Amino acid sequence: MNDGESGRGGARPASGAWSRRQLHFVGIGGAGMSALALVARALGAQVTGSDRAESTYLARVRAAGIEPRLGHAAANVPDGAGVELVISTAIAASNPERAAARERALRELHRGTLLAQVSGLRRTIAVAGTHGKTTTASMAVHALLALGQEPSYVIGGELRRPGEPGRGTNAALGSGDWLVVEADESDRSFLELEPEIAVVTNIELDHHTSYASHVELERAFGAFLRASMRVVVGDSDDTVAFLDREGIAEAAFFGATDITLHAGGASFGWAGQRVVLSVPGAHNVANAAAALTACAVAGVAPQALAGALADFQGAGRRFEALGQTAAGALVVDDYAHHPTEVRAAIAAARTLGRRRVVAVFQPHLYSRTQALGREFGAALALADAACVLDVYPSRERAEDFPDVSGLLIAETAADAAAGRPVVWAPDFTAAEGLLRATLRDGDVCLVMGAGNIDELGRRLVAQRSPSSSDR
Repeated sequence: MNDGESGRGGARPASGAWSRRQLHFVGIGGAGMSALALVARALGAQVTGSDRAESTYLARVRAAGIEPRLGHAAANVPDGAGVELVISTAIAASNPERAAARERALRELHRGTLLAQVSGLRRTIAVAGTHGKTTTASMAVHALLALGQEPSYVIGGELRRPGEPGRGTNAALGSGDWLVVEADESDRSFLELEPEIAVVTNIELDHHTSYASHVELERAFGAFLRASMRVVVGDSDDTVAFLDREGIAEAAFFGATDITLHAGGASFGWAGQRVVLSVPGAHNVANAAAALTACAVAGVAPQALAGALADFQGAGRRFEALGQTAAGALVVDDYAHHPTEVRAAIAAARTLGRRRVVAVFQPHLYSRTQALGREFGAALALADAACVLDVYPSRERAEDFPDVSGLLIAETAADAAAGRPVVWAPDFTAAEGLLRATLRDGDVCLVMGAGNIDELGRRLVAQRSPSSSDR
């Protein structure tokens, strides 16, 4: 669509119109919301925001000249009749800033609608899928940057670039033609997008409060693909059957051949080329093949793309090495929050050649824990030892899910572990004490979850462990 045309997301302002907009982001410290705030600011909009607590993303927001308020209050909403309130699904209707905006009859804008408006300014590659969205989108951005394409991007994790200090960034407004975004199926907001190229990495039921069945989920993905001009999907019998059911006749299939996995990386064949990765795991081979195929569909020569990911360092919280404990264990943080992702992360940790893989898992959402508790337990049982924390509730309330806690997963993991140790540590203090007593030189401690489990990982590498007599 051209600038200023209308789509499902309503009127899409041309780039010049952004300078007349005043956007207030409720929850600006989240990965997706902060990325949109950064791009809106770069487009010339006046941007304010608030969040309930500090996060790593707020430092980047401040560096862009946006000063967020900590805590939610009606007074945070700027004066003026033209303020637009940007929210995500996680922001409850009772939020005081939303209530103040309703009283003032201000426009409320879901983040998916704003992303669709940003997408209307560029040729867009939108990456969807239950697993691998952030890494695949990051790989596509990395490849395009490496080849001088100067893409814009809005992704759900920090893209770490070679030779650049810090943890990277989750958004940028580049001078090139292409925009790479994550398309989030969790709340169906990806249906607001009409990308030029739609990528689907995989389809697996993960958000049980949004979709009643896998069939319903497939229908949503089908609608997403039909709204795009070009389709890129995995090459499997299941995918072909899905495309046929959804009436999608043309697609570019990504696939990898002759795969070799090794400590810290992989190599594989793709489009007649040999691709080398310096991030581990078979799942990253699939992510790379998807990203490279999307770039090829966008018009980049496969011969040029073959070497574009050789120095890809990963995205924040995606198998990110945090450092070593005082005892010599390597601590790796991963965003895995679905059984398939937990299995993939443990398999990737195995390729590092460490003595033991100690998996530490923080379940995310009561609904997911209730629906997939047994599958989580079976996945965690693949580690040499496992530690399970309590549920990170995010937008859900414990009282709505009686008798559901992380203990459910700990019990199913213990049942499946064939005698390998599984411990239940409801909070970070208990988990940290247990891990300091357990981890040894040569272990890899894999902390996993979509909540704040990375804070525990950073504790383990930032503080000295107890003396050897206490271990």
